Amino acid sequence: MRTTTRWQPFNELWSDMRRIQDEMNRVFGRSQGNGERSGVHPPLDLWQDDANLYVEAELPGMDLNDLEIYVTGGNQLSIKGERKPPLVERGHWHRQERGYGAFGRTVELPHDVDDDKVEAEFRNGVLTITLPKRAETKPRKIAVKSD
Repeated sequence: MRTTTRWQPFNELWSDMRRIQDEMNRVFGRSQGNGERSGVHPPLDLWQDDANLYVEAELPGMDLNDLEIYVTGGNQLSIKGERKPPLVERGHWHRQERGYGAFGRTVELPHDVDDDKVEAEFRNGVLTITLPKRAETKPRKIAVKSD
């Protein structure tokens, strides 16, 4: 009896591409499944009104002593910190999906801000940073004159 095998020329190519993608994810700190880190940490929301920019960062379980916030160059915000894993003295882990360790995020802001007036508040695991826009970047209504 003769056995027929289907020729699949791309199997090796797809395998190599999957391996390269896994390596890129590892290098850039992204991973999927298995409780490993996914995406960028901490996740941020950024919005504005006429006077301020606002940034919210999810940081549940953070100790404020392990958190640093910087504004540099007038339009860059950096958040650095370290979330330490909880210690389990009596027992053992079955699953540990939350991310722990050092992190850092730097984002370019859409406007220059007055770094002397930046305020930060931490409530219910959410860090809210209020960044007042510099006067020259705020919208200014122009009066139109008529004859």
